[in-house]
Amino acid sequence: MRLQPKGETKSGGLSVRQNRIIIGDSLAEMAKLPDASVDLVFADPPYNLQLGGDLTRPDGSHVDAVTDSWDKFGSFEEYDRFTRDWLREAHRVMKPDAGLWVIGTYHNIFRVGTILQDLGFWVLNDIVWRKANPMPNFKGTRFTNAHETLIWASKSPRARPTFNYKAMKALNEDLQMRSDWVLPICSGSERVKVDGVKAHPTQKPEALLHRILLATTNEGQLVLDPFFGSGTTGAVAKRLGRNFIGIEREEKYAKVAEARIAAVEPLAAEDRVITGEARTAPRVAFGALVETGMLSPGATLTDRQRRHRARVRPDGSLALESGRAGSIHQLGAAVQGLPSCNGWTFWHVENRGRLVPLDQMREDYRARTSA
Repeated sequence: MRLQPKGETKSGGLSVRQNRIIIGDSLAEMAKLPDASVDLVFADPPYNLQLGGDLTRPDGSHVDAVTDSWDKFGSFEEYDRFTRDWLREAHRVMKPDAGLWVIGTYHNIFRVGTILQDLGFWVLNDIVWRKANPMPNFKGTRFTNAHETLIWASKSPRARPTFNYKAMKALNEDLQMRSDWVLPICSGSERVKVDGVKAHPTQKPEALLHRILLATTNEGQLVLDPFFGSGTTGAVAKRLGRNFIGIEREEKYAKVAEARIAAVEPLAAEDRVITGEARTAPRVAFGALVETGMLSPGATLTDRQRRHRARVRPDGSLALESGRAGSIHQLGAAVQGLPSCNGWTFWHVENRGRLVPLDQMREDYRARTSA
């Protein structure tokens, strides 16, 4: 299916077509993708709900539950084989530093987690999506199922997957984003319908994918969703300037997803900018500030409380009055009696009676050199 002009990315010399929906079996179609070709996998696989029959409300009305054939497995062993097969393919197509998200409920998530670890994935977090408006337990025989669980994992313990920490903190009013997320289920105008009937029984809310893609991908990266459904992953990816490949075996769902994504307007480039991570900025050596004249040899640095003083030397090292010399980090740690120190934030230079941290001067240097 063609949704928009297809972008391409290179993987081992092979081109990977992006921004498309593939109709077919997830395992067979994933096998066609090159090794190490995707930046993130988001998977909303069948939950193997094992429903014993129709669900009804106390008034006798029917509850529209998941009874489709794609969620039916003959045994736990069959489900485990299915899970192992698609996770193995996911592991193969992931780049070395790619991430994986899997969502499920108590019906399947523990089995998925065990298999995932057996295959070499490294679990980074389990996220509890607490539903702000869950469906009640109509029979009154159990606690209301008010949450689903997501596992966020990397390809190996050595991998360094994307995590936009500062963006998540900004999204949460400058507080660290926690692992329990309160988000509403998909309902109202967001629910995709065909002839007045919901198009897919397990459509995920866009808010959930917005948070996941914002946190663990960067603009232009490629997201694979092997159980595409109604296309929530693709819709959010397109809006945020990410690329996607969706695999869906049911043509009726693929058509719904195609129409849905085609109607999405991508955010303008300036509106896709998120709060950046310091580690993504170009590295600056302290000596560069000296070489370019932003700091002169002989300039005096001090801490915020003006308790310690050091002089800048021509090679970018510092010297204390005692004669001890070293880098901005080494001497910052030494004067505080600490094992380590971020010299960029510890040391300041006085400018017209105001203390300016070296970190600010570093940002000024980056701005000059990138202009």
